[in-house]
Amino acid sequence: MNMNYKPTAKGYFSGCGGMELGLMQAGINMTQSLDLDKEATDCMQANQQYFSHQVLTQDIKDITVLEQERTDIIVGTYPCTKYSTIADIKGTRTGDDLFLHFFRHIAIEKPEMYIVENVPGMKKFPVVMEAMTQLPGYYVNVFCPVDALCWLPQSRERLILIGTRKHFMPAAPGMNKRACLSNLLEENPKVEIPDYVYTRLNGNYRDLPIIVDPDDHNAFAPTCLAHYSKDRGTRLVKDKRFPHGVRPFTIREFARLQGFPDDFHFPDKLSSYRLIGNAVAPPMARWIGLEAMKYFN
Repeated sequence: MNMNYKPTAKGYFSGCGGMELGLMQAGINMTQSLDLDKEATDCMQANQQYFSHQVLTQDIKDITVLEQERTDIIVGTYPCTKYSTIADIKGTRTGDDLFLHFFRHIAIEKPEMYIVENVPGMKKFPVVMEAMTQLPGYYVNVFCPVDALCWLPQSRERLILIGTRKHFMPAAPGMNKRACLSNLLEENPKVEIPDYVYTRLNGNYRDLPIIVDPDDHNAFAPTCLAHYSKDRGTRLVKDKRFPHGVRPFTIREFARLQGFPDDFHFPDKLSSYRLIGNAVAPPMARWIGLEAMKYFN
């Protein structure tokens, strides 16, 4: 297959660049990334070995479409908090207007392809789904759920939507040989264990922690959540060297569970868990990118 043409793409709600990284690994030429979160864009700019394109710290609500450089592909991973199960528990599941700003960019620019990544709960919002699947002039394929377990020892279900101007049937991801969880753990983990971790272990919270055993060859971690930056007691890994034989995952382990390479720098601070947990897993994005390359070539 001729893969000579490298389509251009720009990303919105880019976070720390997990989607961009995977798309570029597949051969796509990223020309621009945008996110409102300065900590996220600072992280991208600290990884110049991957992101040499323009990274903007802006709100999509404040930019007009035609001031942006045209690209073959527009990518949107707009925030999914209100589509998630936990939001439903808290009574905030009302949808969000950010998808309309992404819709505005597609509708005006009319790229050859657009890509959406979100949580499966997005399907519960008929207005959002209608906007993203019924644009005139586009053929749309929705994959849901796509689980990161296809590539990684982490269960992470997502909705992937691909819209194209010409008829196209992307191939669903198959199971790939994934790394064992034990191979992702650091040899000498340096991790601070807050008192609340033991409080949760003792049953003083509504939920007990999910404990993963790396000695189990088939073990995998639960979804890497952004909230881990605030509560590292929700998912723990067995480690005899620590009190009670368990500990939280380190920042590097969290990044590895998401499929980030080891030379991808994350600051040594708790907010890095949030950046990683909010990111698209790069191997999942690479699958999307490879399917996009098939379309353009």
